[in-house]
Amino acid sequence: MATTEFDLIRPEFDAYIGDIVYATMVTVDGKHRPRARVLIPVWEVVDGKPIGWLATYRTPVKEAHLAGNPNTTFSYWNRKQNSVHIDATADWIPLADLETRQYVWDMYQRTSPQGAGYPLGQFWSGIQDPKLHILKLDPWRIQVIRGRDLRSILWRAPVAETVS
Repeated sequence: MATTEFDLIRPEFDAYIGDIVYATMVTVDGKHRPRARVLIPVWEVVDGKPIGWLATYRTPVKEAHLAGNPNTTFSYWNRKQNSVHIDATADWIPLADLETRQYVWDMYQRTSPQGAGYPLGQFWSGIQDPKLHILKLDPWRIQVIRGRDLRSILWRAPVAETVS
């Protein structure tokens, strides 16, 4: 099944991510070779569309990969075979954007969806810590798979209508 209505997949999206928590993030280098790392993004819905946030270190590899190709995939999986796969573009939030940094800091603290997130103070001293970097994740495709029967639902971001 495919849909452009995120609300149709949101209950399973939230439940699986809240249960699994850790996602494998994949980027590619300039020679199209993949690189994976395990991270914990948080997610919200704004105007009916999912938006992700990732508090992370800006490593040379991650920075170079995203500079060359901002497309990334996040994959969640558990032993029950429930999974969520998120294809998104990633954009670095400027260090000077303290309002967004505080917003994301708070989102991690309260966890979003419920169960995902952690106190960022375990790794960074606060929103002005220069080692704390934030990626905004703009999904364009999300697949949710229920393990007990392998039912799959595919969400795609609605295509903007053009005016003639």
